[in-house]
Amino acid sequence: MKYAKPIQDEAVLLHLASYKNALIREVLLDGNYQPVVFAHSVLPRNSLRGAWRGLGKLGNKPLGATLFANPKVKRTPLSYKKLSSNHALYQHAAKYLTDKPLYLWARRSVFSLNCASIMVTEVFFPHIVTSKT
Repeated sequence: MKYAKPIQDEAVLLHLASYKNALIREVLLDGNYQPVVFAHSVLPRNSLRGAWRGLGKLGNKPLGATLFANPKVKRTPLSYKKLSSNHALYQHAAKYLTDKPLYLWARRSVFSLNCASIMVTEVFFPHIVTSKT
């Protein structure tokens, strides 16, 4: 985790001034010993108070477990996007891939609690399915 400026479209959705830093959390989720999802979360400073004050100190704990444990947390509908190689999130995620695909699919939503909001984007890696016949 580090403090950095969110991508422009993230700042707009979170109503952050373009010069404001937020806590950026990036993690890889593995399946069958290979990365399958690159998760990118944006946590504005004002969201790290009150009920969410511990989010900045999660370490390896899953963010989703914290978010879904509280029934008062509201989630916007998921939005989906096809990321091409010139998109910043494609570039962040593709660092973990040996073979770079033409595009990656991502989904995003904003979680809110007591007027504080955070954004979670998941970038899905292409997976290889092998079968024995």
